[in-house]
Amino acid sequence: MDKYARFQELVNSAAQDFSKTSKNEIIRVVSHLDADGLSSAAVLIKALSSDNRKYSLSTVHQLDEDEVRQLSFEPYACVFFTDIGSGQLSLIKKHLKGKKVFILDHHQLEETDGGSNIVHVNPHLAGVNGSREVSGSGVTYLFAKALNAANVNLAHIALLGAMGDMQENSGFEKLNAQILEDAKESGKIKVITGLRVFGAHTRPLHKVIERSSEHPIPGITGSESASLMFLQHLGINPRNGEGWKKLTDLTDEELQKLATAIIVRRLDQEKPEAILGPVYILQNEKKDSPLKDAKEFSSVLNACGRLGKASAGIGALLGHSGSKEQAIKTLRSYKRHIANALTWYKTAKKGIIKGKGYIIINAEENIMPTIIGTLASMLSKSGEIEEGSIILSMAQTDKDKTKVSIRISGNKDVNLKEIINKITITVNGMAGGHHQAAGALIDTARETEFIEAAKRILEMQAMEEKVA
Repeated sequence: MDKYARFQELVNSAAQDFSKTSKNEIIRVVSHLDADGLSSAAVLIKALSSDNRKYSLSTVHQLDEDEVRQLSFEPYACVFFTDIGSGQLSLIKKHLKGKKVFILDHHQLEETDGGSNIVHVNPHLAGVNGSREVSGSGVTYLFAKALNAANVNLAHIALLGAMGDMQENSGFEKLNAQILEDAKESGKIKVITGLRVFGAHTRPLHKVIERSSEHPIPGITGSESASLMFLQHLGINPRNGEGWKKLTDLTDEELQKLATAIIVRRLDQEKPEAILGPVYILQNEKKDSPLKDAKEFSSVLNACGRLGKASAGIGALLGHSGSKEQAIKTLRSYKRHIANALTWYKTAKKGIIKGKGYIIINAEENIMPTIIGTLASMLSKSGEIEEGSIILSMAQTDKDKTKVSIRISGNKDVNLKEIINKITITVNGMAGGHHQAAGALIDTARETEFIEAAKRILEMQAMEEKVA
């Protein structure tokens, strides 16, 4: 039996186990609040509703001891953790001994022995790479599909979670690729080859080109006038009557001409053709909606989770029109918060520590803790920070805790989860995450101690990279 068959056996066994649970039980669901977590929650509650089950749902940014202890006092006999839990198994074992617990997660494992009352479904248990091959919502989807084959119509939601966790890289790997086939067969997603840019359905074409920061176009990205001149030089009129053309308004010939010209402009880049590739279109969304493009939908979900509007994000996933409107408004607010965070970073007179191979950003109370990881991710993709530099960002919560996120600039293969573990253990904090994106929660009172440990460990990491 190969590792994928072993993982599927774990999934099937969990579904069979849950099917024995009385339908009179109210199922307690706790999920992470990022795009993958909200997608996980949406898949599970849709599957529970289809199975005529009642549930109580909440989302959390971090599963700490207080959260788990509180669950122990609640009257629910069956608890699900989705996109969270594998890194907090010891806390769950300690406090939830009297409950039936299901963990549907893909994060790296704290430990493997869960105990008789815990059903633990995680690809890492079978040797499958949960950081790249399947997301938390993917694991939840496979569980839902094993519960009832009709839940195949939820596959597209799992892909939105995978995209939010950066598991799409000009295509999907292994289990995610199989989930994509389910989504295509159910008619929920169409995949086309096109320009991999944000705003194809919503922004003016020249703005899409101007803001192509993930795949920069030399001499054009960052300049509105240059993007307009570029289009005019190609013979593409940027205007459409009295308004502006969108990328989706172009003819096939114009699209071909534009794509070729952009790739030629990018010939000095490492992968000039990376801006062209699979684009995932959600068939049931309106043409001019930011929810039409799957990557943009995942950004909307992240915005909802980060700004305390998880219910709007989950409602949007489940197709509620009012929730969709609220989710899109939340995205606009989120963008303002991101812009403010970038402004603070660029103008900060203190809180930025630069060393060999790393940057530590201590925003304290200047940036929302739910946004500090987004700032680190954006900086890691900006091209402004030396390739391979580790970005450690920090912001304080309102509970005397500090949220920490860690990212790496460029595409270096470094285990960030392992690094943040080494740093966090020095202050008795909690760490979790993935190989390529991780985080921690520490006591604010120990920030100075944490930063000193981080400087020491990150300098050692930079030296090891240089020797290697």
